[in-house]
Amino acid sequence: MAEKFSLKDHLFNAETVGQLAAEFAAGVPDFDPARFSVKALAGFPERELMARMEWMADCLEEQLAGDFSVMAGQLEAAMPVRLSPFETDDDFGQFIHCVHGILAARHGLEANRIRAMAVLYNATQRFSMEFYIRHFLNRWPEETLAELTAWAADENYHVRRLVSEGTRPRLPWAQNVGLAPEQTLPLLDVLHTDAARFVTRSVANHLNDLSKVVPDAVLERLMQWEALGAQNAKELDWIKRHALRTLIKQGHQGAMAALGYNADAPVSAQISLANEVVPIGGALEIELTLHGDEAVPVLVDYRISFARPSGKVSEKVFKLKAGVVKPAVPLVMKKAHKFKGGASTFTLHAGAHAITVQVNGRDVARADFTLTD
Repeated sequence: MAEKFSLKDHLFNAETVGQLAAEFAAGVPDFDPARFSVKALAGFPERELMARMEWMADCLEEQLAGDFSVMAGQLEAAMPVRLSPFETDDDFGQFIHCVHGILAARHGLEANRIRAMAVLYNATQRFSMEFYIRHFLNRWPEETLAELTAWAADENYHVRRLVSEGTRPRLPWAQNVGLAPEQTLPLLDVLHTDAARFVTRSVANHLNDLSKVVPDAVLERLMQWEALGAQNAKELDWIKRHALRTLIKQGHQGAMAALGYNADAPVSAQISLANEVVPIGGALEIELTLHGDEAVPVLVDYRISFARPSGKVSEKVFKLKAGVVKPAVPLVMKKAHKFKGGASTFTLHAGAHAITVQVNGRDVARADFTLTD
């Protein structure tokens, strides 16, 4: 049996720790790379991914200056070569370089905010400082937002991305930030015009986070950007679709309209299931036929109502297809939905289930089926 992949071991291991040790040895006089590596690796087995990041910083600071003004220079001297400024996407850097941000926040947040922010500025050009800028946003919100306003126009797209990603309301794995939408939306006004997809993806994710709290404000902003015309139309359309994905799953009519889908489109539907009894591990064979009297763009999703041991029902939305229903030409869509057992994130249970199809956010067809052990 193949060994299960371990992200924490893939990111933090003898090779990557050795690389980090060599970088600090090259930049910091009298730094002992072997001492650092031995101690860091010895502490990994008992720690999960995020704890390993903090642990590496613990092991490093034993050999760094206690005075942050000196430590800041050591951290910068040990930084690797900057990530390429000529890429446009997915150049995230290596997780081992999180330590510069951890130590800047740990020792500079109170002692020397301005110097610590300079460390983050330089470090994010090696590995995104999105986790660590949030300490400064919570402790020094006005001062940090003023700095980020300047960074939004920086020539380096890693710095520009940090402005959006670091202020996201629901950044995965990260601490919350107490910022109101009106504090971050002006930053996105600047960043939505960016030429780098790495930046515009972050803008879209940021808007998607906001859509869960202030959906109308998100839709209004997207309309303003469309009217402004400062971003390429194709890229802005991508931003809109990515930003509105949660609202689309919810069938939000305003989001549907923003993407050109009419919730009241005159479309009828029939759903048929090839198998109404499905074993866990098997697949539900779905066929959907849509009819219309006029050409209508449609966005088709489906919801599955899952049986739970409590007797309650849990629903999940899945994407099906986008298309156009034409007069006298039925639009047929097929899908095999697999029910994988043993997932750690969502446990399947035998019992009565249902599938509901929604077209442009409106429920149009439903069918029942049974899931068995």
